[in-house]
Amino acid sequence: MSDNKEQNKQANNPLHGKKLADILQELVDAYGWEELGLRININCFNSDPSIKSSLKFLRRTQWARDKVEALYLEYLDNPWNKDKNK
Repeated sequence: MSDNKEQNKQANNPLHGKKLADILQELVDAYGWEELGLRININCFNSDPSIKSSLKFLRRTQWARDKVEALYLEYLDNPWNKDKNK
């Protein structure tokens, strides 16, 4: 029974099954590096940004990853982005 609850919980989680690289690429496509750096003030977004260096930092730094995931959830909830998320 607890397995069923866990599956339900994951089914409702928009981050479930999403790779960090895909999340980051989607945010870069939507906002660009400059805007990402303004929204989340981390050096890997502001100084010579790249997907590779940002992923390396985000995989090692949980607080930064949490902020990126929160921004992604905010992006998904934005009604102006509904047509992009299909």
